[in-house]
Amino acid sequence: MANGSLSVDTEHLFPIIKKWLYSEKDIFVREVISNACDAITKHKRLVSLGEAADDGTDYRVTVSVNKDEQTITVTDNGIGMDAEEVDKYINNIALSGALDFISRYEGEGSSGIIGHFGLGFYSMFIVSEKVELFSKSYKGGEGVHWICDSEGNFNSEACEYEGHGTRIIMHVADDETAYLDTVKLRTILERYCAFMPYPIALTDAEGKENVINDTDPLWQRNPQDVTDEQYNEFYKKVFNDYQDPLFRVHVVADYPLNFKGVLFIPRRKTGYDSTESEIKLFYNSVFVADNIKEACPDWLVNIKGVLDCPELPLNVSRSYLQNDVYVRKIASHIAKKIADRVNYLFNNEREALEKNWRDMKPYFEYACMRDEKFAERVNDSILIEKVGGGFCTVKEYLGEGNEGGDIYYTNDAAAQSYYVDMYRQKGKDVLIFDNLIDNNYAQFLESKNDKLKFKRIDSAFGEGTDGGDSEALTGLFRKASGKEELKVAFADLGEDGAAALISLPEEGRRIADMMRMYSISSGNPEQFDFPADECLTINRANPVIKALEQDERSEDAEDKAKLIYLSALLLSRTLKAEEAKEFIRLNNKFLAK
Repeated sequence: MANGSLSVDTEHLFPIIKKWLYSEKDIFVREVISNACDAITKHKRLVSLGEAADDGTDYRVTVSVNKDEQTITVTDNGIGMDAEEVDKYINNIALSGALDFISRYEGEGSSGIIGHFGLGFYSMFIVSEKVELFSKSYKGGEGVHWICDSEGNFNSEACEYEGHGTRIIMHVADDETAYLDTVKLRTILERYCAFMPYPIALTDAEGKENVINDTDPLWQRNPQDVTDEQYNEFYKKVFNDYQDPLFRVHVVADYPLNFKGVLFIPRRKTGYDSTESEIKLFYNSVFVADNIKEACPDWLVNIKGVLDCPELPLNVSRSYLQNDVYVRKIASHIAKKIADRVNYLFNNEREALEKNWRDMKPYFEYACMRDEKFAERVNDSILIEKVGGGFCTVKEYLGEGNEGGDIYYTNDAAAQSYYVDMYRQKGKDVLIFDNLIDNNYAQFLESKNDKLKFKRIDSAFGEGTDGGDSEALTGLFRKASGKEELKVAFADLGEDGAAALISLPEEGRRIADMMRMYSISSGNPEQFDFPADECLTINRANPVIKALEQDERSEDAEDKAKLIYLSALLLSRTLKAEEAKEFIRLNNKFLAK
């Protein structure tokens, strides 16, 4: 039997840190700046408790580059360390000073201090062949100078140091000198440190200090204190867009979750823009990852935003999530907040909602179809555009107290303008379904309410007959159309109404549309023709029809019937090439008389 404790030699651990601990080399910048901000946070806390003196100096972190000496220097005026603390926290890998400080002064998980693992400090060796540390504790006494090479060999000694805080000098390795370019370094700082809580100043080639971060990130503010212009500018800066977003929601969750964020729906420039969501993850204002899709439900597409999750469980690299249960709870809360925002805009800022609704609508219709709970929350706030302008909900269309009924729509208001006018003259609104997802959403609503029926405006024209009392005209139009099985009906559409109109039974047309889409997707767009169950409705009140009925045996009767049939087709859809030629021939024939 043998008892003992495992030991790790630094000569074996350091190569692992350099090669495998972090997925990107650039992250060393985030880690060293995070440590500097932690040190300032600790000092600020001690000052508030009366355990450290307030020397009146503004807190800040400075970063400078010396190309001649091949060094990057990071300096903070935080809590600092004495020799004993350097030995405890720097010489012992993974003994984090953050955890020790929290246990003494803050309480578990309530500090806003970034570090947890004690390994971030050593990320500097990813690009450095040697690291020097100068530090002096806020308690006074001597400063300490610590120096370590990339093999883990170190030595330390007392030194003079003015004030309190820490200065770290990274001696950049010969094969990593690209990091000595201040433009590259600024880009990295702007990515990882753009919202850290204290000013981070980078000294440029001319020796001028430039603060690169916003110490008061928008998501940390009270939503009531943020203007529309500030939201829009924040979005455009963070996501490199030149257009204002369509929609936003500011999330502030306290219990049982603890996170903040701002989410946006961007404007799409073209139909080929990606609709994938993009969530930037922060941890106490420190950038962690570019795109954590799991933090937003997959059915909420085209969402861009930032989330700051100070209780998010991360691994040592802070780059990958460890606990997807927590993330799913965040995603669920985000969905609720987005639904709440839609309802708020509908009830309080409807004009603003309608202004952008046409572009937003597909995303929310899709979300409703994918998640019933979301649909239940926003169903009464989903708008549908009306022909002639304006929007309404299904409930508004049906009227107060009506749970069901027929809702009429068009998928091409211009091509079906005659039909639209027919309905509007009767005082009926016609809705616009000009997107494939609109039709799917309508069927989704029908599946939830069997009293509700969506009908395209060319699906029926009042009461008709089977044409039994006009067998001669029925036969004439079947012959003229070349379709012996053509369904012919008769209705009174008014003396000034069209001589005939094509109607398509709603269910049959939906099946035909689905088959047509399948044909197109399969690469055979011609394999499915116009649906065979179309119905030609003859307007018995039209003078042309009355005259034709009186003269059905004349030599021109069939051509007249064909022209009427083609005219009906033209009001319903675009004529095919052969149909168009025949239409022109017949027009020329009768207009020449």
